Amino acid sequence: EVQLVESGGGSVQAGGSLRLSCAASGLTYKNFNMAWFRQAPGKEREEVAHIDSEGIIAYANTAKGRFAVSKDNAKNTLYLQMNSLKPEDTAMYYCALEETLINPHSPHDYTYWGQGIQVTVSS
Repeated sequence: EVQLVESGGGSVQAGGSLRLSCAASGLTYKNFNMAWFRQAPGKEREEVAHIDSEGIIAYANTAKGRFAVSKDNAKNTLYLQMNSLKPEDTAMYYCALEETLINPHSPHDYTYWGQGIQVTVSS
């Protein structure tokens, strides 16, 4: 069974940086898509960025220029480097994985999810 485990969250002041990791295990296929989503209290889960099976990365507008996604294929680990953090980035961050995607921007298209990790940015 596929499992995703996130790490690296925490609290930081505005302008600071955090790096999230998501380790995938139990994979039975080599090509898959991964993504970072986040959900703030009272809000819908929204995409932060995704990386497809060919390594092409796309970012949500809120992440462009500040966040960077990378992936270590040997370790099946996805990273999210977050810089210039703002209080509005405060949310629970989730990584997600799906073998074949129709809509990479929709959380409903992903089967596997991590447990989530809290990121809190204070002003």
